[in-house]
Amino acid sequence: MSTVGALSLCAALAMPAYAVETESKPAEHHHDNSISGFIDHQELQKSLKKIEATSKGVVQVDVVGQSHKGLDIYTARVGTGDKVLLVQSEIHGNEKTGTVAILSLLKSLSNNSKQAKKIREEVTIVFMPMMNPDASEGDKRRNSLTWSEVVEDYPQLNDVAPSWNYLDRGISQSYDYGANPGFDVNRDFNPDLNYVPEEQDFPGASNKPGWFITPEAQTSRDVYKSLQDEFGNVDVFVDLHHQGLYYVGGTADPVTLSLSAQFVPSPSSPEGSKYAEYADKYNYDFSRQLNLAAYNELQSYGNSKFTNISLYSQGLDLPGTALGSYALNGSGTVLFEVRGQTQMMGQKEKGQLVKSVERGLSGIIEGVADGSVEQLDPEAYEDIPLTSYSPSF
Repeated sequence: MSTVGALSLCAALAMPAYAVETESKPAEHHHDNSISGFIDHQELQKSLKKIEATSKGVVQVDVVGQSHKGLDIYTARVGTGDKVLLVQSEIHGNEKTGTVAILSLLKSLSNNSKQAKKIREEVTIVFMPMMNPDASEGDKRRNSLTWSEVVEDYPQLNDVAPSWNYLDRGISQSYDYGANPGFDVNRDFNPDLNYVPEEQDFPGASNKPGWFITPEAQTSRDVYKSLQDEFGNVDVFVDLHHQGLYYVGGTADPVTLSLSAQFVPSPSSPEGSKYAEYADKYNYDFSRQLNLAAYNELQSYGNSKFTNISLYSQGLDLPGTALGSYALNGSGTVLFEVRGQTQMMGQKEKGQLVKSVERGLSGIIEGVADGSVEQLDPEAYEDIPLTSYSPSF
């Protein structure tokens, strides 16, 4: 996408920073950083209902599942085009900027501008703005499900060790999981979307598929499968996350946002041969093109923090993530990792980080809508600087 095109899209989609009510925020959290400017579950519900009503039918909001504690999990759908994008946020509850960005984009994509109408004709976008509400309300990474509750649902697991992504001891990211155990939901996915837990697959490992034992992962999967049934394929899947404090490789510039297209080795490669059954669906080049669309959009802003973009760690083999599982099922995939989680930074730099997510997503949406993403050279993805764990001087 040209700089002019990128800037015109952002102008078309740009909205004022989303203002939220704060009266329902808890007075204290398990860390010292304020998160009062982010969105809690009650505010999300109110905001989605308001956006749906204001859009006069353009935005469709649905309850698609419940968290372990019974909080509603929502989708918000906009557009009627044949190309479908699924965008998911807050699978980790201390990674909150994506939710704010989604609400802002919903407003702009549902307005009456010529650009917004054109986009809606070409694409259907399904947002899951708070995929793990229990974790969001607790401002923590993991959900609130216990292993004993899993065994109640799956008695065949009675004699196996808990899955490796279950934490029931110690302090992690300022949260006491010994007192409040839970699962990392983003390790509970499986490329076999019809998988049923089997005892021989536990406790598993980070380079092995997950199990769909959490209600949150089950809900994401069910949304994905329903879109497959409707469209034949989910063209694009974007997962919105946060990371630690890193640097753009070869510089002393702190990373604003890391991107990635790679979560499992290619099924056509020797190291990816265990995924051979998915070889006909996997499209790494398209994933790279989507990441380039986001990268080019952010780079179009010239000399600013929006250009501090890097590639997340490459060479990964994570089939238990949503990104890995959905990539093997035929989706072009994009990871967003903005700087800092709430226990590290609270809402510091929230406005800039939210805007980075908005602008990166707008680059992808526009590129898919007008087909320009398919004209990008996927090899250019390899020129994006890698994330560094320390500054280079």
